[in-house]
Amino acid sequence: MTKSELDQQFMRLAMELAGKAESEGEVPVGAVVVHEGVVIGEGWNRLIGQHDATAHAEMIALRQAGKVLQNYRLLDAVLYVTLEPCPMCASAMVHSRIGKVVFGAPDYKTGAAGSVMNLLSYEGVNHHVQYQGGVLEEECREQLQAFFRRRRSEKKAEKEARKAAQSPSDEN
Repeated sequence: MTKSELDQQFMRLAMELAGKAESEGEVPVGAVVVHEGVVIGEGWNRLIGQHDATAHAEMIALRQAGKVLQNYRLLDAVLYVTLEPCPMCASAMVHSRIGKVVFGAPDYKTGAAGSVMNLLSYEGVNHHVQYQGGVLEEECREQLQAFFRRRRSEKKAEKEARKAAQSPSDEN
């Protein structure tokens, strides 16, 4: 299997995990940590369910990987995530000394791997993380966009239902 095929295989697994997030009402982001070809960490967004602002997919996967390796340093590991990491997650990747990050869709609002800023190779940090974006980018983007389209539609329907319930009836 080529490197590109492996990247796609692990990104598809991350997308499956993003589906778990969506089924729990969370923003569909999924992540896996791979070491020597084996998945050692998995995560999906759990912010709402865990009442925890740090419960991003990447953070959960990094914590799990550290426990598996019995070491917070993940030097030879690769993290696959469906959306470009935010500053918090990128900083955790630097601190974990992960070898590489591969992401699907860029995040033009809070992306910290080149879209808005780049903390993974910031000159002032002690470890620089290799990164690659755009793996299954279209599929990852569509998964997120479909979620937000559905969410907007549901909120609009709720608003209209509340408005209809408040208006006087025309039964006279």
